[in-house]
Amino acid sequence: MADQRVLVIDDEECVRDAFVDALEDMQCTVVAAPSGMDGVRHVESGPVNLVFLDLKMPNMDGVETLRRIRAIDKEVPVYVVTAFHAEFLDKLQTAEDEGLVFELLHKPIGHTAIRKVTSSVLGLPQFV
Repeated sequence: MADQRVLVIDDEECVRDAFVDALEDMQCTVVAAPSGMDGVRHVESGPVNLVFLDLKMPNMDGVETLRRIRAIDKEVPVYVVTAFHAEFLDKLQTAEDEGLVFELLHKPIGHTAIRKVTSSVLGLPQFV
């Protein structure tokens, strides 16, 4: 099986580290990006199989990051992970109206949920 890449885009290092810790023994490579632009560069540089994306980030928020990711790859599963969904509700609705596909997960998200989503999307064995 080819190595599958999971991209975590979040400006908080502790959040990125939590995803890396949760997925460390799974059959995938986790790439962590501290900003939307860095995340977009990772998508441009090669195939990504799953994206976990924060909404509230400086410079370029998650909705704009989602737009740019979708301009490069319309198929990669994107899970928006945020504690600020109410604050971004209008922007998220506009993104949906534009045809941008994503799933919404609420922070805090635990290791088990991270692993279950990743296993399900990537077709990996269920490790909990």
